[in-house]
Amino acid sequence: MTRSHTRSLPTLLLMLAGLCALLALCSLVGSIGLSPRILLGHLPAPLEWQVWSEVRLPRLLLAVLVGSTLAAGGTAMQGLFRNPLADPTLLGQASGAGLAVSIWIVLFNGRFAGLELYGQFLAGFVGALLVTLVIFRIGRGYKGRESTITLLLAGLVINTLTGAVGGMLTFMASEEQLRQLSLWGMGSLGSAEWSTLSVALVVLPLTLLVLVRSAADLDLFQLGEVSAHAAGLNAERLKNRIVLASSLGVGLCVALTGIIGFIGLLVPHCLRLYFGPGHRLLIPASMLCGAILLLLADTLARSLVSPAEIPVGLVTSVIGGPYFLWLLLGRKVREF
Repeated sequence: MTRSHTRSLPTLLLMLAGLCALLALCSLVGSIGLSPRILLGHLPAPLEWQVWSEVRLPRLLLAVLVGSTLAAGGTAMQGLFRNPLADPTLLGQASGAGLAVSIWIVLFNGRFAGLELYGQFLAGFVGALLVTLVIFRIGRGYKGRESTITLLLAGLVINTLTGAVGGMLTFMASEEQLRQLSLWGMGSLGSAEWSTLSVALVVLPLTLLVLVRSAADLDLFQLGEVSAHAAGLNAERLKNRIVLASSLGVGLCVALTGIIGFIGLLVPHCLRLYFGPGHRLLIPASMLCGAILLLLADTLARSLVSPAEIPVGLVTSVIGGPYFLWLLLGRKVREF
């Protein structure tokens, strides 16, 4: 048994305990401070209880689900592309989902009574899926170091194109749509409520389950498609499964919260140094760490300038941007 395996279970349990403790702590922090004695009392104050149950709790649960999905999706995409820079944001997956949701908001929202929310979810999934298929087609023809540059350039082009089309949509949008696009585009968990969370509680755990169950196949896939096929792996089925699951998860996350960047890049990179490249450990650890990171970022976003709120996507960009720059300038990116 390797060293990483012997220390993995205690570390995962410690991360899980830290996540639970952080959830309890973050539920008390905000523009309206809450006391544990008030919430645990026999007759909690109506205002405090309403703030906790209707505002804080759904927001915290959404942060856990979105953080876990983005981190696990980034880890799986890196394994599928065999490239440590394959991130939903850098590759344009999040931007594609964001553009599709923007098109829905500006052109179709309000035209289908009762389907506004589900139409936005579907648009995010389709946008993320189309971009993933394009990127996969571009990247599969390149091997070695050149694939890193190719994927980054492809992601840059897609982000630029989606940004340009999104800019044109802002000229077509009404004032109400423009405000909605502006706030949503920077990433925020402020719109979390039980009606939207109910969809996330069903869909996102299913995508996470698919990614976790694909971990062993992803480890085998790192040997190369020929060797993996000789070992009995159906590589095409694995690709389709990862692409569909990650696109569905990222698309739904973007539809719910807007674009929250760098979690899918930052978390797997840091954890790979500790756990090693094995996805059977890396994906569960990334899920826990992604949830912790987004919980911390969201708590900072709603606490630093309280009672105002900083979009959480800006907070994660401030954290992840310098790390990505350091990664490019200070280290050699190696294919694995």
